[in-house]
Amino acid sequence: MTDRYAVIGNPISHSKSPQIHMVFAQQTDQDIQYEALLAPLDGFQSTVNVFRQQGGSGMNITVPFKQEACQLATGLTKRARIAGAVNTFKFDNDRILGDNTDGAGLVRDIAVNLNISVTDKRILLMGAGGAARGVILPLLQQQPAGLVIANRTPHKAQLLRQQFAEFGPVNARDYMELSGECFDIIINATSASLSDALPELPSGMFTRSTLAYDMMYSTEPTRFLNYAAQQGAQQLADGTGMLVEQAAESFYLWRGIRPETQNIIANLKKPEA
Repeated sequence: MTDRYAVIGNPISHSKSPQIHMVFAQQTDQDIQYEALLAPLDGFQSTVNVFRQQGGSGMNITVPFKQEACQLATGLTKRARIAGAVNTFKFDNDRILGDNTDGAGLVRDIAVNLNISVTDKRILLMGAGGAARGVILPLLQQQPAGLVIANRTPHKAQLLRQQFAEFGPVNARDYMELSGECFDIIINATSASLSDALPELPSGMFTRSTLAYDMMYSTEPTRFLNYAAQQGAQQLADGTGMLVEQAAESFYLWRGIRPETQNIIANLKKPEA
């Protein structure tokens, strides 16, 4: 019997998750169907319920529903509970298990695929929404020199600082308070790239050795990555690798098999992909 899975979000037409998971299924000889579901901004729960009633086995959750998904889950993994955000559902009878594979995907992409150590590095994380929440703990577990959270609403960044302070050296700033500072790794966890916008970063924050990482993925460099390059950064990465790695983590949760990721990352990054 074919098991059904889906990714749910708004917008969703850009999602590569169906393509990725079907490659995983072929690679591991798993009988699944995977689709993309557009949920109304006020209709996340009802869309999830309909999919479950139709026999769905699990879901990936993307912008802007990761925190709402945390509330809907009837059980949470430790990393999802600490993050307060969920990007993966596993349905088991009446139970909805919520997990968050974003952080594991990000760290694996940086440390393994890009071969850049996070340990002892100064990291700037831009954004304080569900995408940022999911990666803070895994980043702190790599023992960076420090992690600064910046957000256009400083209060939200301060709340995250308080929430994660026990796990490592974390601080919170307004964007303009960052003037004159440099970082080893700057991660854009905002949704600005979806609308070709740029967070209000002061100039002078990038060095030649800074890794500029945009968690959004695109066939062309995002505005953030173009800005980083103009500011002198020579190490640029979009979220393609993170997308595939977090998907592999979700696939493992659902199917108990960990797929190979390198070939699909390379294929997705080709211009014709």
